[in-house]
Amino acid sequence: MATRRAHGRAPLARRAVSAARSLSAISHPRRAARARWGSSPMLPRRAVIMAHTLAAALALAAMWRPRGALLACSAADLAHVPVSRRVRGGYLMTEQRLQRLRSKDNLSTSRRDATIGAPGAALPGREMAASASADAGAGLRSEFLQVLLSRRRDLQVPLSVEKGSPVRNPIYQKPPGPMEAVPMESCPRKEVENFKEKLVEENFYLVTELGEQGRVPVLLLKLNDPVPKRKPIIVFLHSSYKCKEWLRPLLEAYASRGYICVAIDSRYHGERASNETTYIDALKSAWRNGDTMPFIFDTVWDLIKLGDHLSEREDVDPCRIGITGESLGGMHAWFAAFVDTRYSVTVPIIGVQGFRWAIDNNMWQARVNSIKPLFEEARIDLGKSEIDTEVVEKVWEKIAPGLDSQFDAPYSLPLIAPRPLLLLNGAEDPRCPIAGLEETSSRAAKAYEESGSAEKFMFIAEPRIGHQMTVNMVKKASDWFDRFLK
Repeated sequence: MATRRAHGRAPLARRAVSAARSLSAISHPRRAARARWGSSPMLPRRAVIMAHTLAAALALAAMWRPRGALLACSAADLAHVPVSRRVRGGYLMTEQRLQRLRSKDNLSTSRRDATIGAPGAALPGREMAASASADAGAGLRSEFLQVLLSRRRDLQVPLSVEKGSPVRNPIYQKPPGPMEAVPMESCPRKEVENFKEKLVEENFYLVTELGEQGRVPVLLLKLNDPVPKRKPIIVFLHSSYKCKEWLRPLLEAYASRGYICVAIDSRYHGERASNETTYIDALKSAWRNGDTMPFIFDTVWDLIKLGDHLSEREDVDPCRIGITGESLGGMHAWFAAFVDTRYSVTVPIIGVQGFRWAIDNNMWQARVNSIKPLFEEARIDLGKSEIDTEVVEKVWEKIAPGLDSQFDAPYSLPLIAPRPLLLLNGAEDPRCPIAGLEETSSRAAKAYEESGSAEKFMFIAEPRIGHQMTVNMVKKASDWFDRFLK
């Protein structure tokens, strides 16, 4: 046993150093990309301290590993795991030690800023607000990642890629309406001679964890360039009961304009479904067993892993990764951008809502009705004669812990700042009531103002529109990506 443990120290220590180096890639992807392409920008002092701290802590963990303790499976995984996480009775690093490091760094930063006094520097009040926001953001992201990890500690495997093939008969768990495809087909596109011949299609699977839901089906479209170069990429996410193939009109339109375009099947959808009730069955199972999080959270884990893959591709500019989605896909985009700063431009479409506001103001019915069999099951189990506020609260807490509290829109969405964020909703949408987004939009606008990037946030509620994506929304999203991603 001692010999085996000794042989395992060096690889884990090397992994720890690699993780420390990747820490800045997740928090500061632009700096990491410039470093990778040959320049040598200076990392912020806080990033350096945190990186070295993480490396030392994980190297120590290599020498003392309690049986069954969680080991992240890639450098990106390790960079996401907070150094203060409790591991079977021990700490990788104490909160007190981390706080001392932060205090020392803050003091050094203050002294440096006071002596430099560079022209055009941010105002002290704005700088302090931005620093406080960054600390709060790191803490909330850490909490959210712990929730994601809580139900997959024994499922982690190294990220890998498997070859796929085009899907001839995709599964739709509910038939799309006759007019639903019209907005996607209206997406601006560039006339490209012999477009179909120049279009490159990749079908593959990302293996993110053990189990059949750990294989993420990916569809990627791009133009075949004679001279290879790094391009901006956009991740597109479908709504409930649909699949990645549904999004092909959008993917082709953006590909014609020079983007690399990616769509995945969310959990229990598309290739990850076996019949027309797979998604609802998974939601019911999560309520009964509490071992999965099929509503939003598990797919966000896949999007973190997708970010790992995209950042390493030679044809992708890792500083220009956009993400968007409709309805459920809009919620996926919102949470992925909140937790993973590599998503640099975000456009959730009819997806952002205030879950706690809906409960407090008796406006939860439309959202509940979109997955009503789940709530009916919970109602019966709780001995209720009808679905009420208590049923709704208990379901959210069981299948998506924190969704209607610390991770709700007023707290998580503003942390996307200062990265460009466009919110597109219908003014009459009962699932995402506009009144419930007043606090969220106000907090987000304040966060962007304090970070000196007010022009990078916009909230548009289209008049007389309910829960539907429109031609105008598709055009607004297209313009936003062209403005900030190209």
